[in-house]
Amino acid sequence: MPENEIPGVDLDALVRWMDSAELGSGPLEDLNLLGGGSQNVLLRFRRDGREYVLRRGPEHKRANTDETMRREARILAALSGTDVPHPSLIAACPDETVIGGAFYLMEPVEGFAPAFAWPHTPHSDDDGLQYEMGLEMARAIGELGRLDHTTIGLADFGKPEGWLERQVGRWTSHLQGYSQVPGYPADSLPHVPEIAEWLDAHRPSRWTPGIIHGDFHFANVLFDQHTPKLVAMVDWELATIGDPLLDLGHLLATWPLHFPTLAGFDPTGLPPRDAVIGEYEKTRGTSVEDPTWYEVLAAFRLAIIIEGTYARYLAGQTTEANGRRLHRSAVGLLTRAATLI
Repeated sequence: MPENEIPGVDLDALVRWMDSAELGSGPLEDLNLLGGGSQNVLLRFRRDGREYVLRRGPEHKRANTDETMRREARILAALSGTDVPHPSLIAACPDETVIGGAFYLMEPVEGFAPAFAWPHTPHSDDDGLQYEMGLEMARAIGELGRLDHTTIGLADFGKPEGWLERQVGRWTSHLQGYSQVPGYPADSLPHVPEIAEWLDAHRPSRWTPGIIHGDFHFANVLFDQHTPKLVAMVDWELATIGDPLLDLGHLLATWPLHFPTLAGFDPTGLPPRDAVIGEYEKTRGTSVEDPTWYEVLAAFRLAIIIEGTYARYLAGQTTEANGRRLHRSAVGLLTRAATLI
């Protein structure tokens, strides 16, 4: 599309805002809309010799889109100087009236997301590379989980009190909300009551609040082009304060050895579950007493979240292919959760 037509971004207004923030001068050059799994707008460009990536919500915003962008910018700012791999925040604009939505600017990260495409290098099919990449995934959330959120300015970023106790009721209620969509079948997802009952009956009695990424898997990370180093965790829109072990559960629930279709690559070289858990424990400096409970919770939660796309298909708001694909994934996640319990 022409460089002066970027959906969801008023480019003239962006230039004026960058002028006021003293972020270079002159025109925006080399505009490039970035793809991937995100429904949000990601625009890479250059100005006055510096590279930027702009992130804002989708052109047709949801009710909480602008607040989500503000929260993302806040957590990226808080992570500055930590060992958690993340894109560096340059500046944020919380005012949704400037370009049509709250947005922020971050430094570009050179890397690839394994769920979408691999670089053509001599090591692309190296099982040893995959093994180390798998351990890097565990290390990344281990580093995140060991942070003290209160010391980096995130004491009020979430509501940890009763967080674990709220999860089953929250997501069960979320699923019930889909019944308002005409034609949505009440029994669309299997095993929900039995999984919910098991989660409540086996809920851990002790846990330590911390930062949660909330959507951690191979589509939301970037790796170095030539080494197994994880260079950034991206897409922080579900981040909050709760039990960081949910991120480990999410990683286990979506591990490509269980769900190869979620990865976009043949996961023959990835480490087994026990090695992932062990690397997480070593990095975070704690033992994981009940990883299965968190894996089941993550599968339960994620299945209900992505089932929303199926409900939107039935409401005529997305394609049939997209809706049915994610519905199949939701069924698969719940079927595995039922097997685990």
